Amino acid sequence: MRNSESITRKVITVLFVVLGNVLYALTVKLFLMPADLMVGGTTGIAFIVRKFTGMEIPNFVLVFNIVMLLWGLAVLGKKFAVTTVISTFAYPIALGVFDRLLGNVVLTEDMWLCTVFSGLGIGVALGGVIRSGASTGGMDIPPLILNRRFRIPVSVSLYAFDFIILLFQAVYNPPEKVLYGLILLLIYTTVLNKILLFGTTRTEVKIVSRHHQKIREAIIHQLDRGVTMLSGEGGYMGEETQMVFSVISNRELPLIEKIVREIDPDSFMVVSQVSEVRGRGFSMKKKYQ
Repeated sequence: MRNSESITRKVITVLFVVLGNVLYALTVKLFLMPADLMVGGTTGIAFIVRKFTGMEIPNFVLVFNIVMLLWGLAVLGKKFAVTTVISTFAYPIALGVFDRLLGNVVLTEDMWLCTVFSGLGIGVALGGVIRSGASTGGMDIPPLILNRRFRIPVSVSLYAFDFIILLFQAVYNPPEKVLYGLILLLIYTTVLNKILLFGTTRTEVKIVSRHHQKIREAIIHQLDRGVTMLSGEGGYMGEETQMVFSVISNRELPLIEKIVREIDPDSFMVVSQVSEVRGRGFSMKKKYQ
């Protein structure tokens, strides 16, 4: 049973990685290339190479990705290569297929539309691949190697490489294109972050009340949520108190606020958003005793 579930999860992961790379390639073909927008990563380097050598983008991306994969394999090991090999070939192959199938198809010549949809497509595509636990390959590999060898944070070197790639493109692009490139960068990084946190954000509540036992029981029985009681001490009077701590879904916040108000209108409640929750009732099935 566990083996079949494991195989199913792996198949789904591979499917998401392939679909993410296909969406990335389609976005590049339909919006990025027609508008000749500035972009970072391997695609940005491919744009620079095409500008000065005329080499086709899919061909360069494939060669570059293979070189990066072999470098990563030598430095980071086989485990890294397994999670990267799909993206190494899926993206350039899909880009080459779309280049032949779609030819000179242009959906829009509006720079704003191309910038917005490029940002949305790239953000969703990269987010899907990364959430699947895979690497997008290409220029994602040098930052990982620098982190392994010199302990340089991956995010720092990743942004540094993107900045250098965009700087090279800025040399031969008009100022207006540079501004569009910056907007594109902002859009796809924002969308990427949203995708990475999509479906995992939850609401954390801390409640201080004299009627903490009634509130605890109400949350357990009416919301079917777990509760942790935290011991505390009032800062002004120095009296001992109990804090009710629980993590709920975002939609359950109005209900828990109603419950607390009905039990103790004078209670003190702190509400905050958490980016991810793992455990019973969230990432695992509940167990009732």
